[in-house]
Amino acid sequence: MYIYPDNLTAKAMLWLWTLRDIGIIGVGLLISVFALAQLQFFLPIVLIALYAFLTIRFEDTSILDFIKNAAAFFIGRQQTYEWRANA
Repeated sequence: MYIYPDNLTAKAMLWLWTLRDIGIIGVGLLISVFALAQLQFFLPIVLIALYAFLTIRFEDTSILDFIKNAAAFFIGRQQTYEWRANA
């Protein structure tokens, strides 16, 4: 019996984010607060807030994953189509 979900194959989660995203948000927030306090520069805190919103996970997917997959489908990969007559 495993207490951890999916027999230790699932990503570790904390609230609505993975631990990797929590680390990125935390470090980015520290840098953003420093930039805001010392330089009166708002852009880093806006970018971190946007990243935090885009990486919220519901049922093992996030908005950022969807945007990445859509960009790969429409821009990054060549689309090939095959037509065959029914024989």
